[in-house]
Amino acid sequence: MTDSHVLLPGSWLGMMGGGQLGRMFSVEASRLGYHVAVLDPGEVSPAGEVSALRIKKSYKDREALDQMASLCPAVSTEFENVPAASLAYLAEKGCRTAPLAEAVSISQDRNKEKAFIAAAGVPVAPHAPILSESDCQEAPAELFPGILKTARLGYDGKGQVVVDKKEQLLRAYLSLGKVECILEKKLALKTECSVIVCRGLDGETATFPVFENHHLHGILAETVLPARIPDETEALARADAIRIANAMKYVGVLCIEFFVLEDGSVIANETAPRPHNSGHITIEACMTSQFEQQVRTMAGLPLGSTSLKTPGIMLNILGDAWEKADGEPDWARVLAIPGVKLHLYGKAEPRHGRKMGHATCLGRTLDEALERAKKVARILQLPEPF
Repeated sequence: MTDSHVLLPGSWLGMMGGGQLGRMFSVEASRLGYHVAVLDPGEVSPAGEVSALRIKKSYKDREALDQMASLCPAVSTEFENVPAASLAYLAEKGCRTAPLAEAVSISQDRNKEKAFIAAAGVPVAPHAPILSESDCQEAPAELFPGILKTARLGYDGKGQVVVDKKEQLLRAYLSLGKVECILEKKLALKTECSVIVCRGLDGETATFPVFENHHLHGILAETVLPARIPDETEALARADAIRIANAMKYVGVLCIEFFVLEDGSVIANETAPRPHNSGHITIEACMTSQFEQQVRTMAGLPLGSTSLKTPGIMLNILGDAWEKADGEPDWARVLAIPGVKLHLYGKAEPRHGRKMGHATCLGRTLDEALERAKKVARILQLPEPF
């Protein structure tokens, strides 16, 4: 890579999306001396609150995109449902988009995504597209029991229906509004985990240690780092993540969610073309955070070390914590626990199931981190850590 690819500190970096991922990116970018412009249509913008410029317009607004393109030589995204066409438009205007519009387009459609991952040589769950009522009738019997998912816009467990028997499929398809869906066979899971792979303009790649994830009601509740899986399983997942990123010609930070099955095999579930909730723990636990890596890939800088500094456990804090506390939770008690780092996202209103922040609990050992996480969970009335 030549120096001409490098964007020096003082340059502007664009962020499509104004949520907590954009907020944490903006903090890292400013620490490295960059200015961030956020494009976000929301009334409240956690990312815009800590950025140099906030453009409050639609992601499809041509005037806003032109403003972004004229100011920012590089643009990224903090959620996968930013219109891929908007990223393509920015690229036409000369912006370096990390990720490319094509990569985002793959992640936005579960049918397209599954086909791409399989073509890259990475195993996926048995599945079938469900695009019509006739597809419900013709679905292979071996896919049951299964899960019917909308092909687009589903997240945190939304847009999914369990279908134990084939005769339930049509009803489930109708309940989802007859939109394009995918039917996936339910598998015997041992562990859910994720790998975050960073890929630079020159094709350089780096992966973080594997994250072990636990969900409740479809929402990530806890991440354990390092994952409690065999070394060979970790190596396989990291290699598969790199294989997918290389096949996409990806630039930026990419998360691959994996299932570790009872027989020890590893199955890729889905991709997220951005930093990931499970990777928030890297801010304190790793030499370089996922957000600093996002800055580095955009600016054409070398990737940082992804080595683990200390074991840790991250707990998501949902709006439920305010409900249970009947007001503001007791942050002072949380912060009194050694090794605990609190991140609140600046959202205007706590709501049930809404991600409002997270706590990272560090320790000299994973057992020590777990004990601290249990204390945090008791104070905030969170689910008991696994």
